[in-house]
Amino acid sequence: MEITKDMLIADLLRAKPEAADVLMASGMHCLGCAMAHGESIEGACMVHGIDVEELLARINAL
Repeated sequence: MEITKDMLIADLLRAKPEAADVLMASGMHCLGCAMAHGESIEGACMVHGIDVEELLARINAL
């Protein structure tokens, strides 16, 4: 399953729980926050100043 930028954080973590380590290492330390779970990967990257394409490449390589 390919992870895309419009996928919700909650859906990503259900599909690939190991992605939590990549998100945390990238500076997304609020994975337990209710708001984060309803946010898209792209939206979270924008808030945290992270390059979404680079993050997706790392997650999809898992």
